[in-house]
Amino acid sequence: MEANTRGTGRLPAAFLTPGSSSFLDFLEAHRPELIPGRRQLPEGVVEAPHGTTIVAAIFDKGVVLAGDRRATMGNVIAQRDMEKVFPADEYSAVGVAGTAGLAIEMVRMFQLELEHYEKIEGAVLSLEGKANRLTTMIRGNLGMAMQGLAVVPMFAGYDLDLGRGRIFTYDVTGGRSEERGFAATGSGSVFARGSMKKLHRADLTAQQACTMVVQALYDAADDDSATGGPDLARKIFPIVSLITEDGFRRLTEAEVTEIAVSITDQRLNNPNGPQAPLL
Repeated sequence: MEANTRGTGRLPAAFLTPGSSSFLDFLEAHRPELIPGRRQLPEGVVEAPHGTTIVAAIFDKGVVLAGDRRATMGNVIAQRDMEKVFPADEYSAVGVAGTAGLAIEMVRMFQLELEHYEKIEGAVLSLEGKANRLTTMIRGNLGMAMQGLAVVPMFAGYDLDLGRGRIFTYDVTGGRSEERGFAATGSGSVFARGSMKKLHRADLTAQQACTMVVQALYDAADDDSATGGPDLARKIFPIVSLITEDGFRRLTEAEVTEIAVSITDQRLNNPNGPQAPLL
């Protein structure tokens, strides 16, 4: 190895040279081929599993982010237990709809981006700053999106400066919008949003907010074949996470099961679900 590329110990000099606090900038300079948007794809339409519906809602102490578990490939169910909601850092989370493999890779890259910033700067990036970093990553994937491999994430977190939960949605070009109250993305988003529109109110408790988003995913699955509803036989239920001033917490399997079973039992008598805000 040449002297100008040698670092200390096993690390190349690139890892020890001061530079940008962005991990993506580091990859761009030293290993650009590892950036997903730089990959060369075969010509024609590429078939790959797609994740579907993500929902989020703000409640009085924070924000809840949830996703169904189904991944589809055309008219086939490719996976029944896909995970689509992940912690981004201690006070934020990201849910992904779109091409499953690329979506998971984007989440991992985003987690690294936030961790890298914190290590370099010695401070936590603001929630607004995190949302902006995700915008950059989505724009970098535009070429793949134009070939049908789109990733459409939803970002939610607790804003320590403002003392409240916030939700950000994106389009395939990286266009960002902050949502008020609740939001949905993915193939079942129209039905999920309609469900939450009936049920959401500003003073929901954490338990009520979790119940509401599972209700919304149930309604989405009722009308969208690509969205998976609670699967009692296989014991596969939505991923539900809470972000508050205490940080990120994923609901346990037992907690989500209790909510899902309760909703399923209620639907036996009222298949169309509650028509008024949750009590």
